[in-house]
Amino acid sequence: MIALVDAVRSGRIPEAEVAIVLSDQADAMGLPSAAERGVETRVVQRRGRPREEHDREIVATLRSYEVDLVCLAGYMRVLSAEFLAAYPGRILNIHPSLLPAFPGLDAQRQALAAGVKWAGCTVHFVDETLDGGPIIAQRKVPVRDDDTEASLSARILEQEHELYPEAVAMVLNRKTKQEPETRKSNDH
Repeated sequence: MIALVDAVRSGRIPEAEVAIVLSDQADAMGLPSAAERGVETRVVQRRGRPREEHDREIVATLRSYEVDLVCLAGYMRVLSAEFLAAYPGRILNIHPSLLPAFPGLDAQRQALAAGVKWAGCTVHFVDETLDGGPIIAQRKVPVRDDDTEASLSARILEQEHELYPEAVAMVLNRKTKQEPETRKSNDH
Protein backbone atom coordinates (compact mmCIF):
# COMPACT_ATOMS: atom_id res chain seq x y z
CA MET A 1 0.00 0.00 0.00
CA ILE A 2 2.81 2.39 0.82
CA ALA A 3 4.43 1.57 -2.53
CA LEU A 4 1.20 2.73 -4.21
CA VAL A 5 1.02 5.93 -2.16
CA ASP A 6 4.67 6.71 -2.92
CA ALA A 7 4.20 5.90 -6.63
CA VAL A 8 1.26 8.32 -6.85
CA ARG A 9 3.22 11.03 -5.04
CA SER A 10 6.29 10.58 -7.30
CA GLY A 11 4.25 10.58 -10.51
CA ARG A 12 4.90 6.91 -11.37
CA ILE A 13 1.11 6.57 -11.29
CA PRO A 14 0.23 9.77 -13.16
CA GLU A 15 -2.96 11.76 -12.80
CA ALA A 16 -4.07 9.85 -9.72
CA GLU A 17 -4.55 10.47 -6.04
CA VAL A 18 -4.93 8.20 -3.07
CA ALA A 19 -8.27 9.23 -1.62
CA ILE A 20 -8.14 7.06 1.50
CA VAL A 21 -6.37 4.11 3.06
CA LEU A 22 -8.99 1.90 4.61
CA SER A 23 -8.39 -1.12 6.84
CA ASP A 24 -10.47 -3.60 8.74
CA GLN A 25 -7.70 -3.88 11.35
CA ALA A 26 -7.04 -0.98 13.75
CA ASP A 27 -3.43 -2.10 14.21
CA ALA A 28 -2.62 -2.42 10.48
CA MET A 29 1.01 -1.43 9.98
CA GLY A 30 0.27 0.72 6.92
CA LEU A 31 -2.12 3.11 8.65
CA PRO A 32 0.53 5.21 10.46
CA SER A 33 2.73 5.23 7.34
CA ALA A 34 -0.17 6.49 5.21
CA ALA A 35 -1.04 9.15 7.78
CA GLU A 36 2.61 10.29 7.87
CA ARG A 37 2.34 10.81 4.10
CA GLY A 38 -0.75 12.97 4.51
CA VAL A 39 -3.24 10.34 3.34
CA GLU A 40 -6.48 10.10 5.24
CA THR A 41 -7.04 6.75 6.94
CA ARG A 42 -10.11 4.99 8.28
CA VAL A 43 -10.73 1.73 10.08
CA VAL A 44 -13.95 -0.19 9.49
CA GLN A 45 -13.71 -3.06 11.93
CA ARG A 46 -15.49 -6.33 11.37
CA ARG A 47 -16.61 -6.68 15.01
CA GLY A 48 -17.96 -10.16 14.29
CA ARG A 49 -20.45 -8.85 11.74
CA PRO A 50 -21.49 -10.78 8.66
CA ARG A 51 -19.27 -10.14 5.64
CA GLU A 52 -22.10 -8.45 3.70
CA GLU A 53 -22.80 -5.94 6.48
CA HIS A 54 -19.11 -5.12 6.86
CA ASP A 55 -18.66 -4.76 3.11
CA ARG A 56 -21.67 -2.41 2.89
CA GLU A 57 -20.00 -0.07 5.38
CA ILE A 58 -16.72 -0.23 3.47
CA VAL A 59 -18.46 0.51 0.17
CA ALA A 60 -20.32 3.43 1.74
CA THR A 61 -17.02 4.80 3.06
CA LEU A 62 -15.31 4.39 -0.32
CA ARG A 63 -18.19 6.14 -2.07
CA SER A 64 -18.07 9.02 0.42
CA TYR A 65 -14.46 9.58 -0.71
CA GLU A 66 -15.44 9.24 -4.40
CA VAL A 67 -13.10 6.28 -4.91
CA ASP A 68 -12.92 5.07 -8.52
CA LEU A 69 -10.43 2.21 -8.17
CA VAL A 70 -9.99 -0.07 -5.15
CA CYS A 71 -6.52 -1.53 -4.62
CA LEU A 72 -6.35 -4.32 -2.07
CA ALA A 73 -3.08 -4.87 -0.23
CA GLY A 74 -2.99 -7.37 2.60
CA TYR A 75 -6.76 -7.56 2.76
CA MET A 76 -7.26 -11.16 3.78
CA ARG A 77 -10.97 -11.58 3.18
CA VAL A 78 -13.05 -12.62 0.19
CA LEU A 79 -15.28 -9.75 -0.92
CA SER A 80 -19.05 -10.08 -1.00
CA ALA A 81 -21.05 -10.01 -4.23
CA GLU A 82 -22.40 -6.61 -3.17
CA PHE A 83 -18.88 -5.17 -2.86
CA LEU A 84 -17.90 -6.59 -6.25
CA ALA A 85 -21.07 -5.17 -7.83
CA ALA A 86 -20.29 -1.71 -6.43
CA TYR A 87 -16.92 -1.61 -8.23
CA PRO A 88 -17.20 -3.90 -11.27
CA GLY A 89 -13.84 -4.31 -12.96
CA ARG A 90 -12.39 -1.69 -10.61
CA ILE A 91 -10.96 -3.77 -7.76
CA LEU A 92 -7.34 -4.92 -7.95
CA ASN A 93 -5.40 -7.28 -5.73
CA ILE A 94 -1.79 -8.34 -5.49
CA HIS A 95 -0.93 -11.94 -4.64
CA PRO A 96 2.51 -13.43 -3.89
CA SER A 97 2.45 -16.18 -6.51
CA LEU A 98 2.30 -16.63 -10.24
CA LEU A 99 -1.42 -17.20 -10.40
CA PRO A 100 -3.20 -19.44 -11.09
CA ALA A 101 -0.56 -21.36 -9.12
CA PHE A 102 -0.81 -21.26 -5.33
CA PRO A 103 -3.90 -19.14 -4.58
CA GLY A 104 -4.94 -18.40 -1.03
CA LEU A 105 -2.81 -18.27 2.09
CA ASP A 106 0.86 -19.22 2.40
CA ALA A 107 1.63 -19.00 -1.31
CA GLN A 108 5.40 -18.95 -0.73
CA ARG A 109 5.19 -22.05 1.47
CA GLN A 110 3.10 -23.75 -1.21
CA ALA A 111 5.70 -22.86 -3.87
CA LEU A 112 8.58 -24.23 -1.80
CA ALA A 113 6.67 -27.43 -0.98
CA ALA A 114 5.91 -27.95 -4.68
CA GLY A 115 9.57 -27.58 -5.60
CA VAL A 116 8.98 -25.00 -8.33
CA LYS A 117 11.93 -23.17 -9.90
CA TRP A 118 10.05 -19.88 -10.27
CA ALA A 119 7.69 -18.03 -7.94
CA GLY A 120 6.60 -14.42 -8.11
CA CYS A 121 3.67 -12.09 -7.80
CA THR A 122 0.50 -11.30 -9.69
CA VAL A 123 -1.75 -8.25 -9.88
CA HIS A 124 -5.26 -9.23 -10.91
CA PHE A 125 -8.79 -7.95 -11.08
CA VAL A 126 -10.88 -9.26 -8.20
CA ASP A 127 -13.88 -11.43 -8.93
CA GLU A 128 -15.95 -13.85 -6.87
CA THR A 129 -13.23 -16.52 -6.88
CA LEU A 130 -10.27 -16.73 -4.53
CA ASP A 131 -7.33 -15.11 -6.35
CA GLY A 132 -8.94 -16.10 -9.64
CA GLY A 133 -9.80 -12.87 -11.43
CA PRO A 134 -8.28 -11.82 -14.75
CA ILE A 135 -4.52 -11.25 -14.55
CA ILE A 136 -3.15 -7.76 -15.25
CA ALA A 137 0.58 -8.33 -14.73
CA GLN A 138 3.05 -10.77 -13.22
CA ARG A 139 6.68 -10.71 -12.15
CA LYS A 140 8.86 -13.82 -11.79
CA VAL A 141 11.30 -14.49 -8.97
CA PRO A 142 13.72 -17.45 -9.10
CA VAL A 143 13.41 -19.98 -6.29
CA ARG A 144 16.87 -20.73 -4.91
CA ASP A 145 17.91 -24.08 -3.51
CA ASP A 146 18.59 -22.50 -0.10
CA ASP A 147 15.38 -20.44 0.01
CA THR A 148 13.26 -20.35 3.11
CA GLU A 149 9.74 -19.03 3.24
CA ALA A 150 11.14 -15.78 4.68
CA SER A 151 13.85 -15.29 2.03
CA LEU A 152 11.53 -16.08 -0.86
CA SER A 153 8.83 -13.82 0.62
CA ALA A 154 11.29 -10.94 0.93
CA ARG A 155 12.37 -11.19 -2.72
CA ILE A 156 8.76 -11.46 -3.89
CA LEU A 157 7.79 -8.43 -1.79
CA GLU A 158 10.49 -6.35 -3.52
CA GLN A 159 8.90 -7.21 -6.85
CA GLU A 160 5.38 -6.56 -5.54
CA HIS A 161 6.45 -3.00 -4.68
CA GLU A 162 7.48 -2.47 -8.31
CA LEU A 163 4.73 -4.42 -10.04
CA TYR A 164 1.65 -3.10 -8.23
CA PRO A 165 2.24 0.58 -9.14
CA GLU A 166 3.00 -0.43 -12.75
CA ALA A 167 -0.22 -2.42 -12.97
CA VAL A 168 -2.31 0.35 -11.40
CA ALA A 169 -0.86 2.83 -13.90
CA MET A 170 -1.73 0.45 -16.74
CA VAL A 171 -5.32 0.14 -15.54
CA LEU A 172 -5.73 3.88 -15.02
CA ASN A 173 -4.25 4.57 -18.45
CA ARG A 174 -6.71 2.06 -19.92
CA LYS A 175 -3.90 -0.10 -21.28
CA THR A 176 -5.75 -3.00 -19.75
CA LYS A 177 -9.22 -3.33 -18.35
CA GLN A 178 -11.61 -6.01 -17.36
CA GLU A 179 -14.34 -6.27 -19.94
CA PRO A 180 -17.63 -7.98 -19.21
CA GLU A 181 -17.78 -11.27 -21.01
CA THR A 182 -19.85 -11.01 -24.16
CA ARG A 183 -21.23 -13.83 -26.21
CA LYS A 184 -21.61 -13.70 -29.93
CA SER A 185 -24.86 -14.88 -31.29
CA ASN A 186 -25.18 -17.01 -34.39
CA ASP A 187 -28.79 -15.95 -34.82
CA HIS A 188 -29.59 -14.46 -38.21
